[in-house]
Amino acid sequence: MNPDMILLRFGEFTVKGRNRDRFEKRVWEQVRRALGDFPRAGIQKAFGRLYVALNGEPYEEMAVRLRDVFGIVSFSPVRKTPNDLEAIRIAAIDVMRGLPRQPETFKVSVRRVDKSFPHDSQEMNHLVGGHVLRELPGLKVNVREPEVELKVEIQPEGTYVFSRVEQAAGGFPYGTNGKALLLLSGGIDSPVAGYLAMRQGLELEAVHFYSYPYTSEQATEKVISLVRKLSHYTGAPIKLHLVSFTDIQTAIAQGGHDSLIITLMRRAMLRIADRLAEEREALGVVTGDSLGQVASQTLSSMNVIGRATELPLLRPLVTMDKNEIIRIARNIDTYDTSILPYEDCCTLFVPKNPSTNPNLGVVEKAEAGLADLDGMIGRAVASAETLSITPEFRSAAQSAGEDDWF
Repeated sequence: MNPDMILLRFGEFTVKGRNRDRFEKRVWEQVRRALGDFPRAGIQKAFGRLYVALNGEPYEEMAVRLRDVFGIVSFSPVRKTPNDLEAIRIAAIDVMRGLPRQPETFKVSVRRVDKSFPHDSQEMNHLVGGHVLRELPGLKVNVREPEVELKVEIQPEGTYVFSRVEQAAGGFPYGTNGKALLLLSGGIDSPVAGYLAMRQGLELEAVHFYSYPYTSEQATEKVISLVRKLSHYTGAPIKLHLVSFTDIQTAIAQGGHDSLIITLMRRAMLRIADRLAEEREALGVVTGDSLGQVASQTLSSMNVIGRATELPLLRPLVTMDKNEIIRIARNIDTYDTSILPYEDCCTLFVPKNPSTNPNLGVVEKAEAGLADLDGMIGRAVASAETLSITPEFRSAAQSAGEDDWF
């Protein structure tokens, strides 16, 4: 089949009453950006869906772009015909003959939205199905478990005939549910948490903590690569805030509270994120915490660490196991980058026996004993470097590496 159009179906946000128009407009904008390399394609908005007229553009290449648009739950290549029985029958045969493999069983599902059409849905099931059976000998009808379901939607502006439904990213349009900061390490979990947060409509800015000279420049380049991959899904640049954590981390490591090093570090990071969030008008912090995976992610540890901020702490992975997280990381193409062997500051100065049940009073007393902790936090925020990352972004180090070949 050579489709005329692509039918795009919106996700769960369509039930959101007053927000519906705003959300649908944002999806339209995201689709327009995703299909920017296909200038002949035309986007048409209808109630609860979008139609993309191909106008000669290649469907399969466009489908690759559309699969990653948040807010689109599924899409189909369709043939559009006039609301005429014979035209619908011709389109139905064209769709069936265009299948990659001819099935043994099928069924027809007609949805008549245009009530002025002279045949109701049940009549049309028989009128179209009987015609297909006559034209394609060997086919049988199976209404329970057909190999192919031939769908016919009779709308006021025309009839859409199709058999293929492709799953897309779903969720909410990017940026329709507010802004949050993502604490982004170089590991597997936090990029997945960022992806899932974006899928729920959050606009994200990322915060990464580095500790030169203890962490390498490659570790920061790794994080930039992860943000590039996440920005593929947004249709807009993602800001990455690079924060020097060396002074704070050194002071904590020398503070004499070895079992609390991880707890104290994570609380300091949240305080920095708190101040950056205020500057960036963000209303929450996203982390890659998964309950019980490491010492800082026991419920007791998460309770004590979380009290360092008054912002909502959003933990999309909190009940997932590692295999689930790895599966998503592979699907969104962050896994291979995440496992590159460049350490981030969270892996430094890790004690042999970190506390899994820290006491808030003891932790606060340990913080009070760290000279000028608040000043160090303020300086870390003030000296943060901010990059605007797109899928095409190249850092200075990467550009220098490329130039070395010439």
